Amino acid sequence: MEITMYHYLSVGLILFLTGIIGSIISKNVIKVLIAIEFMLTGININFITFATYCGNDKFDGYIIALFYVGLGAVELATALYIFYLMFQKKESDNMESYTEL
Repeated sequence: MEITMYHYLSVGLILFLTGIIGSIISKNVIKVLIAIEFMLTGININFITFATYCGNDKFDGYIIALFYVGLGAVELATALYIFYLMFQKKESDNMESYTEL
């Protein structure tokens, strides 16, 4: 059995849908941030898949995927710092405690 482009796209879709469902269902801030990282990973898999299988000579998909990895790291660091400041004030990791943003 050969691994085709559709296998990679289905893995990316499953990761993206897992991230969406996890961010909607979860009430913990850390779990929501992890779910968002799952979504970014699914997007990156799709970019790399299209860059590999569609004959991209300029490596645009790879460059965009690297950009999203850096963007995800900055997003996670900023969100964790904001959560740390809010946790010092409320002492809770429940999303319902932070409604007055």
